[in-house]
Amino acid sequence: MFTGFTDETIQFLLDLKFHNNSTYFHEQHDRYVETVQTPFYELINDLADDMRKIDPLMETRPYKCLSRIHRDTRFSRDKSPYRDHHWFLFRRAAEPRDKSLFYYFEFGPDRLGWGMGIWGENRELMDLFRKRMRANPDGTLALIDDMNLAGRHLLLNGRFYKRMDIPPEIPQRLKQWYTGKEIYISRYEPDWKWAFSDRIVKEIRKDFLAMAPMYRLLRGCMDDIQKDGTE
Repeated sequence: MFTGFTDETIQFLLDLKFHNNSTYFHEQHDRYVETVQTPFYELINDLADDMRKIDPLMETRPYKCLSRIHRDTRFSRDKSPYRDHHWFLFRRAAEPRDKSLFYYFEFGPDRLGWGMGIWGENRELMDLFRKRMRANPDGTLALIDDMNLAGRHLLLNGRFYKRMDIPPEIPQRLKQWYTGKEIYISRYEPDWKWAFSDRIVKEIRKDFLAMAPMYRLLRGCMDDIQKDGTE
């Protein structure tokens, strides 16, 4: 059971940032497992039941959800071999990360956040989402209003088309959603203290469940696209 990250979690990640080499990491591997990997695994396990209620096909095995501590440096100017933070993703098992629909959480010395959205641009998904907004703008708006994003300190983020013809049936409050290239909902400035107690589990769970209707709407679009591709 997750009881919070600790000062030792932060200290290890800071130490790794300033001793970013394989010799140091291998010497400190047990410390990494105890202070970083284990609490992340505990947090994933504490959220797993809720994620399977949102989507029974959600991947919830911790070693599948947690990001690698090793960085892929092949196409990066930064050749540091290790990350100074971690994240985990809840998404459909065996689905590629690129263009996927997912829930996420990230934590490190200079970051704390969570949310739900699309990994990268997914034009096919967003085009179908736009089609369904046009078909039922009032229903889409009601779903978004029910999430109460502002009241829950959640924000719509992503990348958006600057020039896009917006049909007259799309109300003003749907226009940002309509013009998305990629979209995600994120928690706005969560309280840093939560990460050091089990309070963070309650806050993430509450927000993830609140986002579930939008997840299911977007998931339905993805499922229809995949179904059409196999027929």
